[in-house]
Amino acid sequence: MTLIDTVPGFTSVLTALGDELGVTFPVEAMTAVLGPPLDVVLGPYLPAADLASAGDRFRALYPDHAVASVPLLAGAAEALAAVRRHGGKVVVVTGKYEPNARLHLDHLGVEVDVLEGWVWGVGKAAALRREGASIYVGDHVHDVEGALAADALSVSVLTGGCSREELLAAGTHVVLDDLRDFPSWLDAHVA
Repeated sequence: MTLIDTVPGFTSVLTALGDELGVTFPVEAMTAVLGPPLDVVLGPYLPAADLASAGDRFRALYPDHAVASVPLLAGAAEALAAVRRHGGKVVVVTGKYEPNARLHLDHLGVEVDVLEGWVWGVGKAAALRREGASIYVGDHVHDVEGALAADALSVSVLTGGCSREELLAAGTHVVLDDLRDFPSWLDAHVA
């Protein structure tokens, strides 16, 4: 929910998975808190023994149900262009299964320098450090954790499931309404 609006795709995959498993997931509630790993999202609704296979099936269903329906969020293309204009590298570090994240980027024509998937929270710090990231933009308190653990400036957008207050309490340095505000913020930050 930082670069792309995953709610339509996630909704479709959860519905298809629920149909296969005979489970009615509370899809609206589940998509209101996107960000945590899939086993955390599915955990309250499935037996622990079924989580691994349900996650595998979710990832298998994903390409047919989630890629075409997911748009870029407002300002995403301009934000990435601003990074490049300032000589930066575009590094996407996501909790999403990397092959499915790549499908989104390719479908939307988003070019990145590095994509690292299936990392969450402080687990993002290793990739951010390895790539020399000085700024990490996210939408969740766990993105803030990753940025801070990597000693990167945490910039948060309000397009995910976390409020301004939650993001500030987690320690983010900057909160923007959405990515449309990022290019001017970056211009001022670099200056």
